[in-house]
Amino acid sequence: MAISSTTAWLREQSRPVRRLLATGIAAGVAQAAATCVGAWLVAHVLAGAIFAARAPGELWQALAALPLLAVARFALALLQRHVTFEAGARVSAGVRLSLEQRLRRLGPRWAALQSSGDMVTRLVDGVDALIPYYAGYLPQVALAALIPLVILLVVLLADPWSALVLLLTAPLIPLFMVLVGHAAEQASQRRWLRLRRMGARFMDALSGLTTLRLFRATTREQALLAATGEAYRQETMAVLRIAFLSALVLEFFATVSIAVLAVLIGFRLMWGTLGFESGLFVLLLAPELFMPLRAMGSQRHRRMEAAVAAEDLIALLAIPAEEATASAASSPREIAAARIAIAFERVSFGYASDRQVLHELAFDVDAGAQLTVVGASGSGKSTLLHLLMGFAAPDGGRILINGQDITTLSMAAWRRHIAWVPQRAHVFHGTLRDNLLIAAPQADARQLDGAVQAAALVPVIARLPQGLDTPLGEHGQGLSGGERQRLALARAWLRDAPLLLLDEPTQHLDAATATVVDRALARLGEGRTVIRIAHRLDAIPAHDRVAVMADGRIVEAGTASALGAADGAFARLLAADRAA
Repeated sequence: MAISSTTAWLREQSRPVRRLLATGIAAGVAQAAATCVGAWLVAHVLAGAIFAARAPGELWQALAALPLLAVARFALALLQRHVTFEAGARVSAGVRLSLEQRLRRLGPRWAALQSSGDMVTRLVDGVDALIPYYAGYLPQVALAALIPLVILLVVLLADPWSALVLLLTAPLIPLFMVLVGHAAEQASQRRWLRLRRMGARFMDALSGLTTLRLFRATTREQALLAATGEAYRQETMAVLRIAFLSALVLEFFATVSIAVLAVLIGFRLMWGTLGFESGLFVLLLAPELFMPLRAMGSQRHRRMEAAVAAEDLIALLAIPAEEATASAASSPREIAAARIAIAFERVSFGYASDRQVLHELAFDVDAGAQLTVVGASGSGKSTLLHLLMGFAAPDGGRILINGQDITTLSMAAWRRHIAWVPQRAHVFHGTLRDNLLIAAPQADARQLDGAVQAAALVPVIARLPQGLDTPLGEHGQGLSGGERQRLALARAWLRDAPLLLLDEPTQHLDAATATVVDRALARLGEGRTVIRIAHRLDAIPAHDRVAVMADGRIVEAGTASALGAADGAFARLLAADRAA
């Protein structure tokens, strides 16, 4: 991505906080003005005391003003830091909100294909890298232009020749910053790319720690992580080396410029062409003229880090959403039916980077009826549910909900009609009560108690130290796998939706727990439309309607008893299940 477009995007994000940034810049300019007044007071006091032999009593007003000016500068500095940091924090929060909204539109199917470590680096470190840009670099760019201008105007009034010297030497600093900018930019890009790779590698190793231990590959992985960390250290040191060297050169140019000015002022003082008060006043202000330029030089690495991170954020925000939402429709339709009928009409679907998953899939489920979908891994069962939940749109064919094309519906309204129980229920950080109320935030105590009873969560709550208000650790730490599935069941009860989607909810449970969950699911499914993906074929009731999938197609359909008696795909799956 071009640097100009990245810079334009970064500046565009500053629109909502321009007033804060303007306040911070004004505070910086006010500090410069106070510095000019303070320098004049110091020069006036010293000139009066040394050359005019004035008593301290005659200079008390100037002496009393100096600490007041110091306090004013301190207050202005605090104000500047506060408002510019607030601006950076607000921009960061706004970008993070935009990213969250984008990720919701992209959906869980897209997220599952991404590297978790890379995403964490981009969404956390990348967004955090924006704060110093708005809190430090962006205001400093304005101050680097305004403060030298203020000081030059003041020096021009005191001594035009000194102003000319400063005007000729000051551009050396920004000129050098432009010269070293390209090398620093490339170093920052390499460092950011290395950080992303290291984050992805670490998260992958952490996720596969059990596998690594079982195959005794932890030492090898440790060596690879150490090598990646060492490479990142080297890239970081390269960036710091450039920053330190550039700061050294900037200091050199500033020091030489001040020294030239001091020598000229010294000669002019000896020749009697310049007064002591004016000469001292100019010397006191000279470092202040170069200070914002040097500060901008030290802030440049923050701009580079923000620019590199912004490239990834812009790319992430630009990913087209493939979600089957009614945002693509001119007027999304609401759905307010108490019963749901579903029909797949020759539905095809394939991932952009993968094979075709579904091939003209056709079936229907009447309102209040149940369908169990079975098939080997990779046959397209979970994709079917993703399409129903609106996380992807069919490449061909239609999905009808009570006769309406799903792509014309409001997804927010449609999903309110769905209760979903996955293979592994996700438990969020918070209390058990919080995790249950995700399904129905407005549920009252009676509804919550009914869901707990129906999902057989009462014994679980009884053993927890604080009952429903017991905090749960990450990924449901403190709950067993079966207890987490009961929590998912309770959510489905609270949802009280007419369509129930079950994605192998008992796959990872032992037989006894699976039986308890199956009984609760049977009660929950009464009177609702149910589509269930199952892997325990022996547990399917004989009268249940079953559809067998293979290679993205339904190759066999009928009741479980009829299919089991026939010599077909279901019978072969059943035999393989029993043999295992």
